[in-house]
Amino acid sequence: MKTISIEFPDSVFSALRKDPDEFAQEMRVVAAVKWYEMGEISQGKAAEIAGLNRAEFINILARYQVSPFQYTTQELAAELATLDE
Repeated sequence: MKTISIEFPDSVFSALRKDPDEFAQEMRVVAAVKWYEMGEISQGKAAEIAGLNRAEFINILARYQVSPFQYTTQELAAELATLDE
């Protein structure tokens, strides 16, 4: 496991009403959700980055209004069309 260090002004923690540990965990979750939403990483990898299991990560996606499905409308239509054949 790798550790990275990022410096933030003390005012960030009070503005977000989070202690540094809560802030770091929230950053992991938010980054994982965004990378997943952009299609950069899988659900499993996103859950790993967030420090959650997949079920917990799927629940978090709802909090951020991100679909748990990584299909575009066109991909979904194509997939459904193959079912009709």
